[in-house]
Amino acid sequence: MTLFRTLSPVLALALGVFLADAGTLRAQDGPLRITITDGVIEPLPFAAPTFIAENGGAGDYAAQITQVVAADLAGTGLFREIPESAFISRVSSFDAPVAYEDWKAINAQALITGAVQASGDQIVVKFRLFDVFSGQQMGEGLQFAGTPATWRRMAHKVADAVYSRITGEGPYFDSRVVFVAESGPKNQRQKRLAVMDYDGANVAYLTDSSSIVLAPRFSPTGNQILFTSYESGFPRIYLMDTGSMSVQSLAQQEGTMTFAPRFSPDGRTVVFSLERGGNTDIYQLDIGSGQTTQLTNAPSIETAPSFSPDGSQIVFESDRSGTQQIYVMSAGGGEAVRISGGQGRYSTPVWSPQGDYIAFTKQNAGRFHIGVMRADGSEERLLTASFLDEGPTWAPNGRVIMFMRESAGAGGQSSLFSVDISGRNLRQVTTDGPASDPAWSPLLP
Repeated sequence: MTLFRTLSPVLALALGVFLADAGTLRAQDGPLRITITDGVIEPLPFAAPTFIAENGGAGDYAAQITQVVAADLAGTGLFREIPESAFISRVSSFDAPVAYEDWKAINAQALITGAVQASGDQIVVKFRLFDVFSGQQMGEGLQFAGTPATWRRMAHKVADAVYSRITGEGPYFDSRVVFVAESGPKNQRQKRLAVMDYDGANVAYLTDSSSIVLAPRFSPTGNQILFTSYESGFPRIYLMDTGSMSVQSLAQQEGTMTFAPRFSPDGRTVVFSLERGGNTDIYQLDIGSGQTTQLTNAPSIETAPSFSPDGSQIVFESDRSGTQQIYVMSAGGGEAVRISGGQGRYSTPVWSPQGDYIAFTKQNAGRFHIGVMRADGSEERLLTASFLDEGPTWAPNGRVIMFMRESAGAGGQSSLFSVDISGRNLRQVTTDGPASDPAWSPLLP
């Protein structure tokens, strides 16, 4: 049977169960499993033969989709692709029996087979995942359908399914990142908002470079973006609708500056910093009514607030102790508890979607780091170190972090990097030019 549901105006997902001969392709989870919180591990070798083109117009799509699936998996550092030149078996039909011994001979532990059909304005992609050494299919086959323009999304969805089945973690490849695209000399840098696939593809620009923009943030549903702009000459927070591209100013108060906005988990409120008369505190805005509530009241700089996933707490940075540190308070305000306890300064805290960690920027002994700690400040772990690393953002599954890294010197430029929460697999994200302030979207619908 087949279940259809609409994902977006341009992509439909069909979850198809493929029937197979008993004993050959049993729908059962195999023993393959990777835990990405482990230390150094040997990447799991997998084979991904080029998906079968089942009709005349599917050849290019089949090759491209296979390449993206393999790149997604290999890019995690948890998987290693076996080159096609090493294959003994050739997959000539999607329904052909699997020659497990041939794949064992080249040490493939996982095998991904797939097929693509292209007809008019629709592409259909289907795939299966096999545990080679147990000789079993892992889970049910899946089928995705969409327009030619969405072929990359379908590839990401295939990779997400493989990743989740083997790691036990949630998916994250089918997501987007909003960021600040930069151009021009370092002392006159032009900035505009842009959005891209998580891997740097499909870049689209959301604003021009007529005014400085900073710190974009996706809403929980991904249909709105908060950001800070200097369009008025002073920093103010704005809300953009990603469908209509309309923009409205939020929380305008004469004689104030507003910045560092972030959505609540339900998307109904915004928490942000407001500066008035030299003092900066954290406020909350109800988007529907426009009502503003002050959450902190201290003679210090309180900024970079971020909600816990259940909406009950807010983590933020403050220099109330004399240096930048991280504090947690109730979402309604009140007494705050400091959770950072190491040497150095802590800033830009952001709660994991899973709720188990808080990511942060740390400056100590002339170096910048991206790190994580538990919500009570325990188990602090530094994941990176460089001249300047800052501004972490979590992947939708809470197991990978993207951030900005700036190189040293007069010609230094900012780039986007990602790293997993074990500190492994530090990778640069490809962008057309300098980039900063990344913010990951939720998983696309």
